[in-house]
Amino acid sequence: MAREITKWTLLPTISSLQSEMNRMMDRFFRGGDLSELGTEIGAWIPPIDLSETAEKITVKAEIPGIDPKEVDISIQGDTLLIKGEKKEEKEEKGKNYYRMERRYGGFSRSIDLPSSVDTNKVTAEYKNGVLEITLQKKEAVKPKQISVKVS
Repeated sequence: MAREITKWTLLPTISSLQSEMNRMMDRFFRGGDLSELGTEIGAWIPPIDLSETAEKITVKAEIPGIDPKEVDISIQGDTLLIKGEKKEEKEEKGKNYYRMERRYGGFSRSIDLPSSVDTNKVTAEYKNGVLEITLQKKEAVKPKQISVKVS
């Protein structure tokens, strides 16, 4: 009884999964755009800028369309947590279809801070869809200039 060789139909599926995993790892380890991860389920990740000076750390997050009162900002140890939700606008139209490209839903960002901050000296300001959080460094962390005396 001879058996026929049949083509395995799962091979293209595994191949595409491998390609997607490779793209995701490339984006992650090369610092690329991670905003499209999780888009299948409606999740989104607001992009941030993180900068540091001798006195402070500044975090800017793009969260357009979100009421600043709906954003929760907290610090746990050396980690800044930003949480919120972009609510979907309900609009009824008498058309057969429409296009929806903007993302909605909850988000959560966890940002490891490069230095210890004074939790009593943290400010947040929201302007033109950008949340700017300023975190003052603790005195012990701030660099001190030591002059060398010549004798």
